[in-house]
Amino acid sequence: MIVEDIALVLAIVVAAALAVDRWRARRARPDEGEAERMHDRLWRISESEDRYRALVAATTEVIVQRDARGRITYVNEDYAQLLGREPIALLGAQIDLEILDRGEVEIGADGVRRMEAQVRSVDGRVRWFAFVEMPVAHGDAMHWLRAGRDVTSRVEAIRSRDAALERAESASVAKSRFLATVSHEMRTPLNGILGMADLVLGTELNPEQRTYVEAVRTSGQALLGLIDGVLDFSRIEAGRLDLVAEPFSLPSVAEGVVELLAPRAQDKGIEIALDVAEGFPAGLVGDADRVRQILINLAGNAIKFTERGGVGVSLTFLRAEAGPGEVVLAVADTGPGIPEDRLPVLFEEFEQGDGSASRSHEGTGLGLAITRRLVTRMGGRIEATSRVGRGTTFQVTLPLPEVVAVTPSGSDPLPRLDGQRCLIVADSPFQAPYLARGLSRAGAATVIVDTLESGLDALSGAAFDVMLADRALGDAAVRQLADAARACGVVCSLVLLAPFDRRGFGAPGAAGFDGYLIKPVRERSLFERLLAPPVTAEIRAAPPAATPQAGVGMRVLLAEDNPINALLATRALERLGAEVIHAVDGVAALEQLDANGPFDLALIDVRMPRLDGHETARRIRAAESSGTGRLHLVALTANVGREDEAAARAAGFDGFLAKPLNLKLLPALLERRAAQAA
Repeated sequence: MIVEDIALVLAIVVAAALAVDRWRARRARPDEGEAERMHDRLWRISESEDRYRALVAATTEVIVQRDARGRITYVNEDYAQLLGREPIALLGAQIDLEILDRGEVEIGADGVRRMEAQVRSVDGRVRWFAFVEMPVAHGDAMHWLRAGRDVTSRVEAIRSRDAALERAESASVAKSRFLATVSHEMRTPLNGILGMADLVLGTELNPEQRTYVEAVRTSGQALLGLIDGVLDFSRIEAGRLDLVAEPFSLPSVAEGVVELLAPRAQDKGIEIALDVAEGFPAGLVGDADRVRQILINLAGNAIKFTERGGVGVSLTFLRAEAGPGEVVLAVADTGPGIPEDRLPVLFEEFEQGDGSASRSHEGTGLGLAITRRLVTRMGGRIEATSRVGRGTTFQVTLPLPEVVAVTPSGSDPLPRLDGQRCLIVADSPFQAPYLARGLSRAGAATVIVDTLESGLDALSGAAFDVMLADRALGDAAVRQLADAARACGVVCSLVLLAPFDRRGFGAPGAAGFDGYLIKPVRERSLFERLLAPPVTAEIRAAPPAATPQAGVGMRVLLAEDNPINALLATRALERLGAEVIHAVDGVAALEQLDANGPFDLALIDVRMPRLDGHETARRIRAAESSGTGRLHLVALTANVGREDEAAARAAGFDGFLAKPLNLKLLPALLERRAAQAA
């Protein structure tokens, strides 16, 4: 029994031991798996840290970490080198880099701060760093970590570029100021040359003397055009071309340009005419001055190169379903044409249609280059088509919005001429077709013939209500046509005259005509003349009344320091009947106002010694604030830019006249002043 008990106890002990071993084994296996998992995690963390350190090392060069009191808790080797110390020696120190300059600090939504700073290292080297600062947790405390990379090359490149840009802008401003000064100084003697030439041409001259004086005037006008071209080109090059967007009437602008250039064309024995398409908008939004400049450049260029025939300017409008419409300006001529190989370079600077040394026309070749830049700046396009010996056409397309509300004076609908039969007798490439087109749009039936014989045949073969005959056919021819028209029962016969033909042709009634029209003919003038009541023979033969002098009884103050310009303006005003008081500068002008006032008009040069024109105007306006009345002030200046006119008006001027002074503008100026005074 004892032996069995011992065996049972031993069996129980062994079983218990085996159970404990199995239990320990089961406990041991999970611990070993957990250890392996922890080991894997530590390895991955270490690998991530290595990658992080490699990324930081690749993107930053200097790293420093500080506690809340500014003491260094970590620093890398590169940062320590900037301070000339070992990293271990910097721990706990509050030393920092010497900052010479810094940019703005940018703080992100996550609290990260970014800035660029210029620092000086211990060896005296100056460098730029882009720093990033961020808070990092360090136990229970918060530390600041700053990391930076060297951006010296980039900053210096940017600063060098900015300095170069500033120098370029300063040079551009200096160039523009220089050109404006040179332009003024060149225009001043030109004012004397052209003005005196006009005065001499108004005196009794023999044919030889007149030829010489006209040559002087022509050369001066060519030089003036050259100055204007160079100045315009320099302004465009300098980026000082500002555009305005204001309502204006393009037909009115074009009529003004055609009438301005008409004397130049008629001096060469050619014509210039304008045609405005039916339905053209009364108002557009754009820069009227720049559009005028485009028209003057193109039409003036066409006149320059055309020896026979003429120049035609036409306006059409292309309406779009969406967005602004497009204006099409076309300038056609009957000149020699341009070779096809010259068309691609026609709008380049200093290029002309004839690039050979034997070309018959002078010029810099800037006109078309300036025109192209103006058109491009306005968002348009320009192109040229030409046939040698058949002429050239320049076409400009500009996106200009239509303004329906704008109704300029004289823009009422043209009257109808339904049922009228018109005969035009003229050897004319543009004026006659344009007149016929306008008459047809008004409902009239029109026939054009180009010789005396064909005109007589037309009168004898059909009944006409109206006949228009061009004096360019010859005095005898148009008189014969007038007699035939009267014999055939024509109700209204008109002769077309150039401005210079009026005196030489005599009274239209004496030649058998009912009236006359001055070329280039305005469509509205034609219609008004056709609808006017018939003129009796007595009135028809009466000589025109003498034109009264526009300035009779007017007192004009002239402030001008240049003696030649002062003499020119004084003589021109005195010929118009005005009394002129001259002052040599602004101070003298104010003295004359006090001693010899009042005056009806004051012409004041902008550039004068002692007291310039702007300050003179400001003082006059200040004195008028006490209720002494308002004197009409007109600025005289050789600086003709838009900003110059704006400055003059801001100083108190009412008008603006450019030098060289156009003497033809003075009668209208005096007439307006006389009308306002009345």
